[in-house]
Amino acid sequence: MVAIVAGLVPPEIPSARAAVRVSLLIAWLAVDASAAVDFARQIEPLLRKNCQGCHGARLQTGGLRLDHGESALAGGYSGKVIVPGQSGESKLADLISATKTARNPKGLRMPPAGAGLSATEIASVKAWIDEGAQWPASATPLKTVPRPQLRHWAFQPLHKPPVPMVKSGAPRNGVDNFIHARLEQEGIIPSPEAGKITLLRRVTLDLTGLLPTLEEVDRFVADPRADAYQTAVDRLLRSPHYGEKWARHWLDLARYADSDGHENDRVRPHAWRYRQWVIDALNRDMGFDEFTIAQIAGDLLPRGGQAFVGTGFHRNTLINREAGTSLEQVRFEQILDRTNTVATVWLGLGFGCAQCHDHKYDPITQKDYYRLFAFFNSTANVDLDAPMPGELGPYLRSRANYENKRRALLNEYRIADRQKEWERRLLEAKANPGKWTDWDHHYSRVTLWVDNGETILVTPPAERLPQQAEDLTAFFIAQYGEVTSKKEYDDLKFKELAGKLNQLNEAFPALSRAQAIRQDPVARQSHVYLRGEADAPGIEVEPGLPSFLTSGAEGKKADRLALAQWLVSKENPLTARVFVNRIWQEYFGRGLVRTAEDFGTQGEKPSHPELLDWLAARLIDSGWSMKELHRTIVTSATYRQASTSRPELETRDPENRLLARQSRLRLPAELIRDTALAASGLLDPAVGGRSVRPFQPSGAIIYNNALAWKESEGRDRYRRGLYVHLQRSLPYPQLINFDAPDSRMAMCRRTRSNTPLQALNLLNDPVFFEAAQALAARTLMESGGVSFADRMEYAFRLCLARKPTGRESERLLTAYQQQRELFRADPAAATKAAPAVAAGQVDPAEAAAWTGMASVLLNLDEFITRE
Repeated sequence: MVAIVAGLVPPEIPSARAAVRVSLLIAWLAVDASAAVDFARQIEPLLRKNCQGCHGARLQTGGLRLDHGESALAGGYSGKVIVPGQSGESKLADLISATKTARNPKGLRMPPAGAGLSATEIASVKAWIDEGAQWPASATPLKTVPRPQLRHWAFQPLHKPPVPMVKSGAPRNGVDNFIHARLEQEGIIPSPEAGKITLLRRVTLDLTGLLPTLEEVDRFVADPRADAYQTAVDRLLRSPHYGEKWARHWLDLARYADSDGHENDRVRPHAWRYRQWVIDALNRDMGFDEFTIAQIAGDLLPRGGQAFVGTGFHRNTLINREAGTSLEQVRFEQILDRTNTVATVWLGLGFGCAQCHDHKYDPITQKDYYRLFAFFNSTANVDLDAPMPGELGPYLRSRANYENKRRALLNEYRIADRQKEWERRLLEAKANPGKWTDWDHHYSRVTLWVDNGETILVTPPAERLPQQAEDLTAFFIAQYGEVTSKKEYDDLKFKELAGKLNQLNEAFPALSRAQAIRQDPVARQSHVYLRGEADAPGIEVEPGLPSFLTSGAEGKKADRLALAQWLVSKENPLTARVFVNRIWQEYFGRGLVRTAEDFGTQGEKPSHPELLDWLAARLIDSGWSMKELHRTIVTSATYRQASTSRPELETRDPENRLLARQSRLRLPAELIRDTALAASGLLDPAVGGRSVRPFQPSGAIIYNNALAWKESEGRDRYRRGLYVHLQRSLPYPQLINFDAPDSRMAMCRRTRSNTPLQALNLLNDPVFFEAAQALAARTLMESGGVSFADRMEYAFRLCLARKPTGRESERLLTAYQQQRELFRADPAAATKAAPAVAAGQVDPAEAAAWTGMASVLLNLDEFITRE
């Protein structure tokens, strides 16, 4: 028998491989062909021992289950693994024998660890498959073992707990009852309320991101009414600056930026329109449910208006426009990013771990991941007109004249025929993708550099939207030199034409545009992508909700609107919890759940679970009013406590998790700049609008000269940090120094570092030096007195809202006198440091010394800290 088998092995097969083949053939021949394979004796024990640990009732790696007949024959994420009657076409046979096939291109072996199946066992499995893969109904009944993660607290239904009774303290609302009840258990007394000045500065910074004015401080301190604080809170919630302050928090989650990222990092001139929508929505107190739906699926809402602008949330993904990049790969990565971001922002879960395999810790399967992915897979990017108030009239009056001038320019430079031929060659390259040519390269560049370029090219010119035609023509003019000789390009004077068109566009009062998404009329089929790779599609999937959070029927058709509505429905226990936790985090420095980005089994448990659920349920009961949530928190006694450290808490609660006091929090990056500009009188308080580029230190290293920082002029230099242009490859240094996010992914909580660069930034950055000069000028002009004490008190109040103590005044006077003497010894330095407004009115050395004093105040820890 061995001789016969050996004779079947071709001589060119290496001896080792031949030995394996021989052993398998011997094992196969050893199986009695006249007797059927005994499933109970030969197959089931084999599967139980080698397979069901990863593919059984408790765990179904790769979506495959091998302890139940119907499930085994259905297969896993890659498709069927058993083809009854055809072991040669069955992936299971390939895997257990480590055979390289199209189904197993890497020759993987299962099980991956241990000795693997013997030759006899492999032969038995193949014979069983060839016999029809019969699985007796009595064998291993289907019984799913629930994964313990399903019992995790965050996945349980949301119920509003009763407010506990407390014996001590002075609770002002339900928040305090929960906090005080826990403190009573620990035998800890809450801290007293902060002073009125500290309290007003705190709540003004927290709600608007700005300092209170001297008039506001004086009015609040002098108001004896019991509801004076409540009145101040209501005033601040009505302020348009409220929307600015809390938009910054949301933009961190939305990974907002003004550029594409990656190597080319092209500027996004319309990105700001989404930021404007967020500011306006917050100021209108749009319910968080409506706020959510507009961003997830605003394009699918039946009503009119500009809800579609909210879908700009999805356009904040990075875009790789590098030459040679696959357009389909770019698109795939964008959909992955949108999937991950929605899961992180609204569910507080790291769905991205399930891109390549079932989540190791949370009950998120790879199928769950790609069902969520499928909601966004049939979408297309689109830029739409989204005019701001006052824009429409000038646009309509100027449009006809603009089109006539543009048409005349294009005719003058004879564009039409050349562009028509250029487009023909590009479409020809698309239709014949066999041999790679220069025109294939040009076609790839068009699709990467012109948004929706592929769609525009295949659309007949007469059917293109005006903006589409303009975008394609602008690219043709700029890139035509690549498809012709430099001499011809120069002779055509296309560079001159591009300059004239730019001038025409700059003079034209165009409408603001919004980056949005829309449902693609041609639906795309989604799959489970094996190992998370775009070129390895597995089984098909339909859009669907996470299986561990809903009992929704498989195969039920759903769209993004259904997803958005479910996210803010009572059936979903996560969204309200996740949102209120992040708001709480901004007020106390950490959330009730510290891991704001992870509510899964690897995240931290809430310090006050009943309070978290009470706030979440209250948010829903209020119609998802965000302002009402803010009001509830900032009017609580817990929020109003003094932040002074207490010796008895330093060992018992060093991280202040029990909240027996408030927390001192260093201001976020943008607010450090804002408060310096506000105290000095330089801040332009205008709300909304395009991004600006204030002064930044020279010497920044950039890859692309086209991205060189062109400083804004006039008032735009002094806009709030929220509006500073965010170039992903060249972020504004001061913001990055103070821990602003890089906007590559959703940022759920900012860190607060303490580095030497921060001190150097505040001391030497020209922006802060200019603020110090302006604060000095303001002090000299507005204080109403000429004595050092009067002037210092005024400057101190501008920065800290309070008067200096006697000890502080003494130390500052000494520093002032020292600086004045130094400047008197160096008139040139004094002239440079003194504010220009003091020229001819105040001794230069004295004015320069006040610039030094202003710099001291702007560098105080108390100035950049919210007490």
